[in-house]
Amino acid sequence: MTDAHLASSALAQPTENRERLPYGALLALATAGFITVMTEAMPAGLLPQMSAGLNVSQALIGQLVTLYAVGSMLAAIPLTLATRSWRRKPLLLTAIAGFAVANSITAVSELYWLTLGARFIAGIFAGLLWALLAGYASRMVAPHLQGRAITVAMLGAPLALSLGIPAGTLLGTMVGWQLSFAIMTALTLVLVIWVRLRVPDFAGEPEGKRLPLRQVFTLPGIRSVLFVTLSYVVAHNLLYTYIAPFLQPSGLASEIDRVLLAFGLASVLSLWIVGSLIDRWLRELVLGSAALFLLAAIALALWRASPAVVYAAVSVWGLAFGAMPSLLQTASAKTASQAADTAQSMLVTLWNVGIAGGGLAGGLLMGNVGVGAFPWIVAGLLVLTLYAAVMARGHGFASGR
Repeated sequence: MTDAHLASSALAQPTENRERLPYGALLALATAGFITVMTEAMPAGLLPQMSAGLNVSQALIGQLVTLYAVGSMLAAIPLTLATRSWRRKPLLLTAIAGFAVANSITAVSELYWLTLGARFIAGIFAGLLWALLAGYASRMVAPHLQGRAITVAMLGAPLALSLGIPAGTLLGTMVGWQLSFAIMTALTLVLVIWVRLRVPDFAGEPEGKRLPLRQVFTLPGIRSVLFVTLSYVVAHNLLYTYIAPFLQPSGLASEIDRVLLAFGLASVLSLWIVGSLIDRWLRELVLGSAALFLLAAIALALWRASPAVVYAAVSVWGLAFGAMPSLLQTASAKTASQAADTAQSMLVTLWNVGIAGGGLAGGLLMGNVGVGAFPWIVAGLLVLTLYAAVMARGHGFASGR
């Protein structure tokens, strides 16, 4: 069989298969996302242990998370562009294998600089992986199921944040931080086998159909999706990063784990609700998510000292945020069509810019206006988010109905 026949057979799945969600393959993608988020956030939960083990300050251990995000931010676009001609399955396996290598180095390292380098490598592969997932999931199913497929593929991230990170932190205190990363390597190797057995392969972009980055950026609706992504993520991380000092007036600073658990559980519930609606109600769900987050921010601004209001508002915030990555990636994939992976790489880059920007802005603002003003700043950002999404009614956030 010729290469052309192989490529066409990979792209042309039987209609009956594309009319059903391939849960085995989609959950493999979700597990990849779970491993990515766990790898990113584990140093934050294991700060004291890693600080003692590597003989550096906790502030320097915190930079392990920062450098991971920097790697993702720098690598997503150039790596996606450089690998557009690659077949998708070998590329996906390469990205996953990168985590096995990075976590293995971290598990045996006793040197801070070596661990730092491993984290940067992990961030690079994370940028590539996140750029792949939404486009990969959407190609497995018929167009009217793409949103649901992407939602299932994105399930790993909120599960990692709500359940995986607390479990990983507990595991680290029991068996040590190095063995925790070794367990992540073992999980990654299992995932490699899973992907080889259950995930279909697809051809890369044909040379004649590859749009330049600038042309993808100017596709109708793409800039609206990217602006909404940036403003929403900055708003989220401005408040989420500094939630501990924000909670002090309510007396909940010692219950930060419970507050974040409420946020995480609401995020998972959000995915369950949105999964069956996303393909028909994408525009309405994006507007509803931004509006709910806006209401939660206003409630936190006005009744910050009330524990009951804080728990309720944080839960509403989690309900709003949980499905937003799936909504934004679905909007990007549908808007960019054949250039979905390139569009996703831009979205991933701006997502990481939003994470870094929210944390940086919060640090600067905390000393000037105080953390109590953060919900009002968040509300202002969300008004801009809502305006951009409302105006993108023709392209970007068009009605799926």
